[in-house]
Amino acid sequence: MAKSTLRKITTAVLAPAMAVGAVVGLASAPASAAVWSSCDQWANTSLNGYTLYNNIWGSGAGSQCIWANSGTNWGVNANHPNTGGIKSYPNSKKVINKSITSLGSLSSNYNVTVPSSGAYNTSYDIWDTDYDYEIMLWVNKTGAVGPLGSSQGNVTLGGHTWTVYKGTNGANQVFSFVRTSNSSSGTVNILPILKWIKDTKGWFGNETIGDVQFGFEITSSSGGLNFTTNNLTVSSS
Repeated sequence: MAKSTLRKITTAVLAPAMAVGAVVGLASAPASAAVWSSCDQWANTSLNGYTLYNNIWGSGAGSQCIWANSGTNWGVNANHPNTGGIKSYPNSKKVINKSITSLGSLSSNYNVTVPSSGAYNTSYDIWDTDYDYEIMLWVNKTGAVGPLGSSQGNVTLGGHTWTVYKGTNGANQVFSFVRTSNSSSGTVNILPILKWIKDTKGWFGNETIGDVQFGFEITSSSGGLNFTTNNLTVSSS
């Protein structure tokens, strides 16, 4: 599955001149009033320590609107055509900026409501500060989607059993942990996963973890589908 380097640079707002390949403004925000909502391709806002991004980055995308009651309760209505390729990764980001060895803990709770149709995954996207390494944790997936790279077997870490994939998108190394069964809520202890990559596999060194993002990597959602993060918390020490 090809990935774009556009998606990883979510710490900056891309200029309108770069906003190609997407039509926005046709989807609908939820009927209930939200604290913030937008149908702009690169819409973003900060709420109670989290930064939200609409992030429609893939070619051939349709419309998508994001809404938020807080940084930990938000969602999108997305209407992307039934074609291949990732169209968007709406997400909520928490900045960590600590090296792996200096972290005493790094964990997250999630609770989502996702559609039964379409093609997408619900995932954490974790980056080092230099954007050399991407660690994805897929907690559920639906439709014709799959991770980059080749399977490295199964491992039980952080409270879940995953199939691990190792690959590259041409710009950075990608390590994907795909949960062996779908989950809509739970707790992920992220630090043991990072230590396993560093200490057990030696795939990277003592990286400084920058962003912990959580969201929906959407390939298709024809007709308009709702993706809701009922609750998300990321905590570290």
